[in-house]
Amino acid sequence: MAKAKAKVEEAIEKQLWKAADKLRKNIDAAEYKHIVLGLIFLKYISDAFEDLYNKLIAGEGDYAGADPEDKDEYKAENIFFVPEQARWSYLQSSAKLPTIGELVDEAMDAIEKDNVSLKGVLPKVFARGNLDPTNLGSLIDLISNIALGDAKERSADLLGHVFEYFLGEFALAEGKKGGQFYTPRSVVELLVEMLEPYTGRVLDPCCGSGGMFVQSEQFVAQHQGRVNDISIYGQESNQTTWRLAKMNLAIRGIDSSQVQWNNEGSFLRDAHKDLKVDYVIANPPFNDSDWSGDLLKEDGRWKYGKPPAGNANYAWIQHFIYHLNPKGTAGFVLAKGSLTSKTSGEGDIRKELIEAGLIDCIVNLPAKLFLNTQIPACLWFLSRDKTNGGFRDRKGEILFIDARNEGHLINRRTLELTPEDIQKIANTYHQWRSIESDYEDIKGFCSSTTIERVKELDYVLTPGRYVGLPEEEDDFDFTERFTSLRAEFEEQLKEEERLNKLILENLDKVKLP
Repeated sequence: MAKAKAKVEEAIEKQLWKAADKLRKNIDAAEYKHIVLGLIFLKYISDAFEDLYNKLIAGEGDYAGADPEDKDEYKAENIFFVPEQARWSYLQSSAKLPTIGELVDEAMDAIEKDNVSLKGVLPKVFARGNLDPTNLGSLIDLISNIALGDAKERSADLLGHVFEYFLGEFALAEGKKGGQFYTPRSVVELLVEMLEPYTGRVLDPCCGSGGMFVQSEQFVAQHQGRVNDISIYGQESNQTTWRLAKMNLAIRGIDSSQVQWNNEGSFLRDAHKDLKVDYVIANPPFNDSDWSGDLLKEDGRWKYGKPPAGNANYAWIQHFIYHLNPKGTAGFVLAKGSLTSKTSGEGDIRKELIEAGLIDCIVNLPAKLFLNTQIPACLWFLSRDKTNGGFRDRKGEILFIDARNEGHLINRRTLELTPEDIQKIANTYHQWRSIESDYEDIKGFCSSTTIERVKELDYVLTPGRYVGLPEEEDDFDFTERFTSLRAEFEEQLKEEERLNKLILENLDKVKLP
């Protein structure tokens, strides 16, 4: 029954996306996302406000004698106060007016004035000349219908879900630029499933639109934990992306007061300088050469060696370690080149990290997972204490997982990991760490390797070097396979012949002057 429901939700999201995209006309996806996501956010906070507003008016139980226009009543329940001219019901009733763009901009301004935590966060782009008021009105009608007639709690959850789904669709529509604010959902899910952040502090110092935090909270909720048992800390250097993160977290009811923006970034101006956390989850920019490394040569974070000024990969790794508490763990994405590079001292830093026993697991990811780059990527997992009692003592070992053959294509250029792929990889890691498990190496997929062996291979961390080749299938039938491939090839030759003939026929139709 639950599965049937999920299918319905998926259909609703897709229908909404298609309808919203049709109204985009000639507006760039990069600009249009602020319009659509801004409206979804406004609908969400207005719904939450009106729900409490109606309870205050009813005045029953704890709400007896309460004033529905008293802002403190909303602050006490962590609900944003929405002034009258910004309420969704008012905007919906004005959706057909030619001035609807100005009214929405004024609504955003009014909400920011009444809610300090949203200051500078909300988009004010609705009165621009390239946005047709008729299309904006249709968009408001479309968003008004999200979860119409459903329970309030369910409606809020669905709005959050739609916001996240649209973020992903906009990232796909923007292509390379989309990858700058969005980490593919399946990669985020894999990181969170492997790290299992049940309780404690979670840091993402390059947090994009906040996907790591949303997934962490969802993980806790799905595993019957208490969402309030984790605290999130983030930093983002792109102000536009930071605004998306603030809305993305607010719509999920996640406290984003410790998600900071400054344009200097985590290296030059660390917003959480003295913070030590239980988990770091991150997807930093790949091979960033513009990270001000020349200004930070003597920085105290470089305990394992000075990172090169031309590539921030090993600066990020040491930044993450710096912020881990004595029992903390980190999981993050890096370009695959980080596993083998010896440029400008990177090999020496990797050697120091390996010999210090900090590296827990390396996962080789399949190609085409990321929107903004075709650079091959991998996951690193670091642990400050591999003998902390909660897990099997794996000091002196590293788990290598080669997941290059996992995942499936969702379009010509993009691949994603399925829930089964994610569980297969995450379960392998958990079995390896578990005290009571019967973990075994699987040729071609995973290997628990000693640091001595890694040393023999000159501290290279590419999983393919350790997991070996997969075993041949016992039931492999050469004759059958050969016949099948030959038949496929003959079909392709026929198709080639047909296409060549078609091309020649069309060329004959061209009239030369």
